[in-house]
Amino acid sequence: MNSTVRPQVDSDIFNSHSEGWWSDTGFGAIIRHFCNPWRVPYFQRILTQKLENSHGKRLLDVGCGGGFLAEEFALMGFAVTGIDPSDKLIKVARTHAVQSGLNVDYLIGYGDKLPFDNETFEVVACCDVLDHVQKWDTIIGEVARVLKPNGIFIYDTINRTDFSKAVFIDLAQENESTSFLPPNLHAWEMFIKPEELEASLERYGLQNKDIKGTIPVEDPAPMIMVMQQHKAGEISTIEFSKRSCFGEGPFIEGFYMGYAIKL
Repeated sequence: MNSTVRPQVDSDIFNSHSEGWWSDTGFGAIIRHFCNPWRVPYFQRILTQKLENSHGKRLLDVGCGGGFLAEEFALMGFAVTGIDPSDKLIKVARTHAVQSGLNVDYLIGYGDKLPFDNETFEVVACCDVLDHVQKWDTIIGEVARVLKPNGIFIYDTINRTDFSKAVFIDLAQENESTSFLPPNLHAWEMFIKPEELEASLERYGLQNKDIKGTIPVEDPAPMIMVMQQHKAGEISTIEFSKRSCFGEGPFIEGFYMGYAIKL
C-alpha cells in the first residue's frame, strides 16, 4: 500500500444506523447478536476473577455506541459511564437505559481526549472501536491515564490477517451476494495485530494478561450460504446473527479480545 494513502472508514455509519439500533433488524442487531455472545461471558469472567466485588466500582465504556455493552456492565453491578462521539447514539443509549431501568451515565466525547481526571476508573472497556480510528494508540494512552493503579482494561478488535481480509472485507462488506456490513465500515489496513496492540499497552504502562479469539458454535461450512440467504432476504437479520454465532476460542486470526492491568 502506498504509505501516503491513509485508509478511510465512513465515520458517519454509526450515526446513520442509530434509528432502530436496539431492534432485531439491521446493523445494530448484527453487533448485539453476533458479538456479545462471545465477548460478554469472557469479560464477565475476567472481571469476576480480578475484582472481589463489582458493585459500585466505576467502569468507563469508551465508544459505547447505543449501549450494548454498557448495559451488560451495569447489570454486573458496575457504576457505568459511557462515552461516544455520536450524539444520536448517545440519545438512543440514554433512552434505552431508562426503559431498561438501568442507571448509566452517557456522555458525548472522544476516546483520544477523555474528559476525566487521572486515575478515575477501576475498569475501562474499549470494544468495536480501535480498528475504526487512525489514532488508536492515543486512545490507549488515554485509557491508561484514567485507569486507577491495578485497574483493568478490557478490549476487543480485529486482527490484520489474510483471513480477516477475506471474511470482514471481501465477504462481509464488498461481495454483492454475501455482504451484510455497511460499505466502508472497515478498512483492512486499520485492523490491528496483537503484537502491535501489546506494544502500545506496554508503552503506556499496561501489562497485557490474556488474549482470546473465537470459534464457531456450529459447523462453519454453511456460513457463506447463510450470508447469501440473508443478503437475498430469505432469513432475518436476527436469524442470520444467531446462525453465525461464535463463542470464545483459540482462533485469533479474526476477532480477538483480552485484558491488561495498569502497573
